[in-house]
Amino acid sequence: QSNGMNAMIVQVRPAADAFYPSPFEPWSEWLTGTQGKPPVPFWDPMQFMIEETHKRGMEFHAWLNPYRATLDLDTAALSPLHPLRSLPDNRKAQWFFRYGKRYYFNPANPSVQQYLVNVVKDIVLRYDVDGIHFDDYFYPYKEPGETLNDYNEFASDPRGFPTIEDWRRDNVSRLISAVSTNIHKLKPYVRFGIGPFGVWRNRDQDPVMGSDTRAGVTCYDDLYADVLLWLKNGWIDYAKCLEETL
Repeated sequence: QSNGMNAMIVQVRPAADAFYPSPFEPWSEWLTGTQGKPPVPFWDPMQFMIEETHKRGMEFHAWLNPYRATLDLDTAALSPLHPLRSLPDNRKAQWFFRYGKRYYFNPANPSVQQYLVNVVKDIVLRYDVDGIHFDDYFYPYKEPGETLNDYNEFASDPRGFPTIEDWRRDNVSRLISAVSTNIHKLKPYVRFGIGPFGVWRNRDQDPVMGSDTRAGVTCYDDLYADVLLWLKNGWIDYAKCLEETL
């Protein structure tokens, strides 16, 4: 407040866990050291932050990572309430995939899309947030020697898309559209924002809309995040690019 800030954008869901009492996901390990263990004595960190920011005339935007399910491969450390442990094995195989040193929600699965919409709806309904914010993690950042094993899913239901890359972008766009629709239906004044990676496309990839950059990673081609489409369609209210050293 003393520095003139008018909004706080604070992470409340790092990896299918929560900095608030969630009916869907366990308490975050970053609060108590153990995932699923509530603060003692009990308190609600997100409610506290909302109240304190509003006292100071500031907005509070709840920052969520939509697709990251774990921060490592140690699933034994997960709470029994974590969906990677609580779901039946057949549904786990449909909902999650392993890539690199983490597990991720499968963006192609309609049940996953609805689950993530419900997580957002719960926050918007129960808390006086001014915004919902997603960060730059959509499909995983590419790692050497790793492959996304979703070709069978694409082949079984390409939805008319000629390439798997277009199909992946549509998977993410479907979530963004659904989250936006539900937020603004419940509370039209709550804003939905994205903090995408700082380069949409390089100019050599798109001479018209690409930027004069030589980034090794781009939103559109590597993370399958078509941010310009989301802005054009009015699905997000703001996009604040994350500047990274390339």
